[in-house]
Amino acid sequence: MTESLLLSDPQPGVRLLTINRPQRRNALDRATYGALGEAIAAADADEAVRAIVLTGAEGCFTAGNDLSDFQDTSDTGPSAGLTFLQALTACGTPLLAAVEGFAVGIGTTMLLHCDLAYAGAGATFRLPFAALGLCPEGASSYLLPRIAGTKMAAELLMLGEAFGPDVACDAGLINAVTAKDGALALALEKAGALAALPPESVLATKRLLRAHTRDAVSAALALEAESFHALRRGPAAQAAFARFFKKRDGAS
Repeated sequence: MTESLLLSDPQPGVRLLTINRPQRRNALDRATYGALGEAIAAADADEAVRAIVLTGAEGCFTAGNDLSDFQDTSDTGPSAGLTFLQALTACGTPLLAAVEGFAVGIGTTMLLHCDLAYAGAGATFRLPFAALGLCPEGASSYLLPRIAGTKMAAELLMLGEAFGPDVACDAGLINAVTAKDGALALALEKAGALAALPPESVLATKRLLRAHTRDAVSAALALEAESFHALRRGPAAQAAFARFFKKRDGAS
């Protein structure tokens, strides 16, 4: 584990994972991806853990991938983000998300792999891949059209405009919108309810719900990753990253 990920057990059977990089709006760097993947796998292997809740510290879910990692074009191995997403898809324990503040890029696409998700009023979602010279990831090119419809998926993924929790709910990314700062309380309530149910029944239900799309999701992750990392190393994406840091550093 690292200081960028906090682990706690707020109630019996519930493991809470809190992304803790508030100085970067909880953007995910390689170390945090690794810690998240390890923590999810460890919780999934622990029979005492009946539900896992993901959230972010200090009123922000995550601003997505730390773009400084994307500027490294020498990395040719499996990406830390893909390894994390594979840990999400492999997890048999119910996964819940509590979203406040920003949920950008993978901060939105990871919700497609959570069983339940809730967002506070005022949360902001965005899938800015095309604007950054990239393409969809997280199997979103497969899962989002499936749950939101092709027209809404195209709008969210191609235009990449920010949208609020009501749209996220309409798109099937979250279950419900809560009062501001109320998402974690509701997620923990639902996690506690799941933890109180017969574990064999809950695990079998999740397994059956995911069985019909498991192979397609795996294939989509691999296909997207191939295109994503080719584009990431390209001139359009690298120029977009440079503009982002110039704007950020000039404003700080």
